[in-house]
Amino acid sequence: MTTNRSSNAYFWLMNFFILSVGAQLTPDFYKTTCPDVFRILRREVQKALKNEMRMGASLLRLHFHDCFVNGCDGSVLLDGGQDSEKFATPNLNSARGFEVIDTIKSSVERACSGAVSCADILAIAARDSVILIPLFQSLITWASISKTCYFISSRLFNFSGSGAPDSTIETTMLTELQNLCPQNGDGNTTSVLDQGSVDLFDSHYFKNLLDGKGLLSSDQILFSSDNATATTKPLVQFYSVNERIFFMEFAYAMIKMGNINPLTDSEGEIRRNCRVINS
Repeated sequence: MTTNRSSNAYFWLMNFFILSVGAQLTPDFYKTTCPDVFRILRREVQKALKNEMRMGASLLRLHFHDCFVNGCDGSVLLDGGQDSEKFATPNLNSARGFEVIDTIKSSVERACSGAVSCADILAIAARDSVILIPLFQSLITWASISKTCYFISSRLFNFSGSGAPDSTIETTMLTELQNLCPQNGDGNTTSVLDQGSVDLFDSHYFKNLLDGKGLLSSDQILFSSDNATATTKPLVQFYSVNERIFFMEFAYAMIKMGNINPLTDSEGEIRRNCRVINS
């Protein structure tokens, strides 16, 4: 995919996303209370991407992890003990970008104190992370979203107690992962999720699954498991050769995800600091 074609696809995707938001929520909610919120967020996300290109992927992932645990309420941003979302096993030493959200929140608070929720800041930052990428000559490394060996090693040597590796892993990738994540090695070593697509947000993830290169078992079973035959396998095959449709349905999915149990009216609070509840 050329940069120009990619840019056009992103532009189409995110315009669709912006115009489609609003089935349950409204994109102009801050029109009077904080009219510059989108400009402020766009500026701060752009700064973050210039400083570290992979941050866009991290912000998008934070939004996902926030919404899929008790809804889109910004709770993943809260500091806390080991039982908090931020320090739960799937996020520990993996979820990142909290400092960027802190910076954005501070900028927004200076412009309109007590007006914009942390959950909305996270959602807008995730959107801008996607839409801003084509504006940079060097695209973000979306594939640099990574997982530690802790989550991978169970597939590499004794999968499901078989005494052998997961047979669905492509052989060259298996060797590489075994070298990266040896038995009794450092479980904190990381590997990128989307092998072979290091500079694009695209449909290459699905091509990887066709080739047995899904990093996690939960990825590869979408194509290789018996249950996938009549459920997810046709989708993997379809998206692998229909990138434009993937972009469109990604936008639909983001809208749907953003409507998972948001706190509205008096149900929540506008936190002054996204890391702690107001005192």
